[in-house]
This record gives sequence, C-alpha cells and structure tokens, in this order.
Amino acid sequence: MTRCILYVSGRDDIRGFLCAGHAGFGEEGQDIVCAAVSALTQGCANALETVAGIRPRLKVAPGFLALMLPEGCESHDAQVLLHGMLQGLRDIHSQYPAYLRLDVRQESERRK
Repeated sequence: MTRCILYVSGRDDIRGFLCAGHAGFGEEGQDIVCAAVSALTQGCANALETVAGIRPRLKVAPGFLALMLPEGCESHDAQVLLHGMLQGLRDIHSQYPAYLRLDVRQESERRK
C-alpha cells in the first residue's frame, strides 16, 4: 500500500507531503495506482518550481518522495498546485482505497 501524508498549517494551507511505499495493485512497472500517485506528486513538485517559482525541500528515493515548502512561503500558486494534487490523490483513494492510504495532519505533527 502507498501511504501519503499531507501536512497542513492551522489555516489549512498545505505545507508539504510525504508519500512512501508501493501500492501493490499490479506488477512492478504495470501498477496504475503507483503510476498515478507518482505522476501527481512528482508533477506537483516540478510545477512548484517551474510554475510557482518555489524551490521546495525534497527527499527522493525509490518508492519515497517527501516535499516541504520553504519556511515563510505564502504563495497562492503553490496552494493551488498542492490542493490540486490533493484532489487527485483523494480521487485515487476513493477508487482504490485498499492501495492508497491518505492522511491529512497538522504540520506540528510532522516534528513528532
């Protein structure tokens, strides 16, 4: 199962996310759930830089992507991109709940 955690501020601004694990829906290279989650999260990470002009902090490894906005980043464009990604993840979760776990947490919980 793929697990995605989105970290939000007190005002419900998305500050970052972490996605880890392989969905297990299909064989490696044929897993549509993994492909969809990867496309959304990697596309958002790329668009934050190229469209919104923000350089997020990233950690990337096979089956793992963590992204955090820089401290003090108050970009409307970043929020549009991140909330669009969240909607896509919610859509995937609604169709494949056994393969994608989606949690939204307060940013303060990230430090625990």
